[in-house]
Amino acid sequence: MKLATRIALSVTVVVPLLVLAAGLLVLGLVSRDLHQQQDTRLQDRASAVLPDVKTLLTADRNGKPKVEQNQHRKVLGDVLDAGIRVRTADGSVVLEGGPQPADPVRLPERTADGPVTVRAKGRAWRVLTVPVAGPAPGTLWLFTPASAADPQVVAVRRRVLLVALLAAPVSGLLAYGLAGRATASVRRLSRRAAALDPGAGAAAFASAPANIAEVDELSCAIGQLLSRYEEQAARTAQALDTARSFSSAASHELRTPLMSMRTDLDVLAAHPDLSPAERAEIVRDLQRDHARLLDVLTALRMLARGDLVEVSAFAPLDLSELVDTVAGETARRHPEARLVVELPSELRVFGWDAGLTILLANLLGNAVVHGRRPDEPPRIAVGLHAEGGYAVLTVDDAGPGIPPGEREAVFRRFHHRPGSPGSGLGLTLVAQQAALHRGSVVIGTPPGGTGTRFEVRLPLSATDAPTLRLPKRRDWISRGD
Repeated sequence: MKLATRIALSVTVVVPLLVLAAGLLVLGLVSRDLHQQQDTRLQDRASAVLPDVKTLLTADRNGKPKVEQNQHRKVLGDVLDAGIRVRTADGSVVLEGGPQPADPVRLPERTADGPVTVRAKGRAWRVLTVPVAGPAPGTLWLFTPASAADPQVVAVRRRVLLVALLAAPVSGLLAYGLAGRATASVRRLSRRAAALDPGAGAAAFASAPANIAEVDELSCAIGQLLSRYEEQAARTAQALDTARSFSSAASHELRTPLMSMRTDLDVLAAHPDLSPAERAEIVRDLQRDHARLLDVLTALRMLARGDLVEVSAFAPLDLSELVDTVAGETARRHPEARLVVELPSELRVFGWDAGLTILLANLLGNAVVHGRRPDEPPRIAVGLHAEGGYAVLTVDDAGPGIPPGEREAVFRRFHHRPGSPGSGLGLTLVAQQAALHRGSVVIGTPPGGTGTRFEVRLPLSATDAPTLRLPKRRDWISRGD
C-alpha cells in the first residue's frame, strides 16, 4: 500500500473522531449554558413575582377574596410559561398553576445555591424555592422542565454528526492529494536508487537537496551506504589481489629452494653409502634451504598483513619500550653482535604493535647480517629521540655501506645483494610499515663516515585514532611484479 494511501486512510479515520470528540465537548458546553439560562430565567421571574406573592399571602391571611383573585391573575401572568406554587406557613396552597411536577413529590424547602433538579414520574424539573418573609410568611416554588433545552441540544448533536460524516471523505481526499505531493520527492528518490548502477558509486547518486529534512536525510544515508559499499568493494578487491600476489610470489620464490631440497633428497636416497662429511654437507644445505623457505613465507605473510591491516589494529604504545624489547631479542639471537642502545624513558606513538615489531626486527637483523666487516663482530648503535613532532629512530652499522645509487633499490621486493642469505623482503617490510604509520625511512651514513645509517621517522602522537587514515595504495606484496 502506498504511503499516500496510508496517510489518507489514517486521516479519514482520525479526523471524524476528532470532530466527534470536539462535538461532544461543545455539546456539553451548550447543554450547560442552556441550563444556566433556564436557571437565570427562573431567578428573574422569582424576583419579578415576589412582591405580588407577598400581597397574595397577605390578602389570603386577611380574608380579602377580591384582592386575592386579582393577585392570582397578576402572578400567573408574570411567571409566563413557568410553573408556580405558593404555600402558606400552615401548609395550605393558595396558588398553583403552569407546568410542574405531579403530586406526590417532595419539594425542597430551600435552594440557597439556585435551582435544583427534581424527578417525578420519569420527568426532570428545575425547581427554585424562595422563602417569603413578612407579616404573612410562606413559600414560593417556580418550575420549568429540565428537558426544555433538549431540542436545541438535539439540533447541535445532529450537526456534529453531519460534520463528522462529511469530514471523513473530504479529509481523506484532501489528505490523499497532499500526501501525494509530499511523497513525490520520496518516489523520485526511490526511482533514482532503483536505476542506480552499483558500479557508478556514490558520486553518481549525489544531487541537489530536496529541502525536505527526511528526504535529504534518506538521500544522505543512501550516499553513505554507497560510499561504504565502494570502500568495502575496494578492500575486497585488494584482498583478492593480495592473495593472488602472495600465491604468485610464493610460487616464484619458493621454486628454487624447493628444487634444491628435492635434489639433495634425491642424492641422499640414491647414494646411501655417502661419507659422513658429504651427508652432513647435504643436510646443511637442506637446513639452509628450509630456513630460506620459512623466511620467505614469514615475510610474505607479514607483507600481506600490512596490505590488509585496518585502523582498528592501531593503538597508543611506548616506542622506547618496544625498541628495548626488540634490541634485547636481537642480542640473544646474535650474541656475537655488539649493540649499543640509547633510549629516552618514554616516547609514545600511535601505531600497530606487530607492524612496528617487524620493522625494528628487520632493521636490526639487516644490520647484524650486512653491517659487519670481515673477521670483525657486527657493531650496531641504536638511537631514539624526539625531533619536530616525530620520533626519530636511527640504526647505525659499521659495514661496507650502501652506495647512494642503490639506496632506493634495497627497499624493492626480493632485492638481493650477491651472496645475501636473506629473503629479499626485510627492508621491503621496513618501508611498508613506515608508510603505514605515515612516516618515512631513509638511508644515510653514520657520523663516523663509514657504514650505513637507517633513519625512520614516525609521527609523535598518542591521540591520532580519530584522524588516522591509512594509505589508499597498499600493494607492497605485489609491487615490483
